[in-house]
Amino acid sequence: MTTTATPQAPSPTQAHSPAEAGPRRRGPRGMVWAVLRLHRVALRFWILLFALAAAALLWAYGPGGDAAWRQYSGMACGTRWDLGCDYVGGPEYARYELAVSLSAALLGVLPPIVAGWTGGVLIGRELESGTARLAWVQSVSPTRWLVTRLAVPAALLIPGTLLLTLLHRAVWESDAPLLSDLGWYAWHDPVTFQANGPLATVYPLLGLAVGALAGLVAGRAVPAIGGAVLAQLGLTLALGTLRPYLWPSVTITTPVDEYPSYNGMRVDEGALGADGSRVHGSCVEEPGCIARHDIVGQYADHHPSSHFWPLQLMETGIVLALTAATAAAAFWLIRRRTS
Repeated sequence: MTTTATPQAPSPTQAHSPAEAGPRRRGPRGMVWAVLRLHRVALRFWILLFALAAAALLWAYGPGGDAAWRQYSGMACGTRWDLGCDYVGGPEYARYELAVSLSAALLGVLPPIVAGWTGGVLIGRELESGTARLAWVQSVSPTRWLVTRLAVPAALLIPGTLLLTLLHRAVWESDAPLLSDLGWYAWHDPVTFQANGPLATVYPLLGLAVGALAGLVAGRAVPAIGGAVLAQLGLTLALGTLRPYLWPSVTITTPVDEYPSYNGMRVDEGALGADGSRVHGSCVEEPGCIARHDIVGQYADHHPSSHFWPLQLMETGIVLALTAATAAAAFWLIRRRTS
């Protein structure tokens, strides 16, 4: 008689043995890994760019700044207007200024680039090619898809911009007299103002949100790039125009024959009437204007350097509010279109 062998169920040890289960996968998986792998060329480019900018600022803070100071000290530069001083600078300062200015310029041009890349490549191209909808009909919800595409670049942008801001502030604080005398920079210069504070970080985050909304609205790569860049530039210009009015300014008054002297961010200038009224512009230089308006003095509204942080924090709060509102609009739109 033939006996039939009944197959035995594998033991728990056999079922979960590494040899039968295959090699264990290591490293990141899921949506985050997919975004990093899909955009690895852009990731490498930005890492390299941030590394070069950080290296340039470290060099300017160390040997580059020391060489520029030595050259500056040998030019008989007692003051900026010393006739014996060649305040244009020499080759050492030219290299130093190039390193500082290009690093600060990177932080200035980063927001519109981020907006265009997010709108065109990260969102618009995915919608145009149908890749996004393919992911939505599988295991990824549209909301999670958008969260991942915004969170991954934000997690890379925040530490990179913070590092460059800290390095730029270190260079600025250590070499402020040199930068002022030779480079004609001021703390309220738009590029310098943004690079020396949290605005260098929050503006790229606004670019992410603006790009996401533009990509969802356009649904195609090229229109999304143009719309995102133009929207980001418009917001940056509008906030820069609004900046002097975000904090109460300081007023200086002088006699009619004396021009107000100050060193800071200009808000308004003009003439003062006997009744305290203000005449904006150069009334003192116009024939008959003094008698016609009974001018008794001049005034100047400005922000001293002590107003740097109040202005920075006020604008940072506004940018963060705009970022939150724009991101909320993007999530509302994607839910509405995929409900």
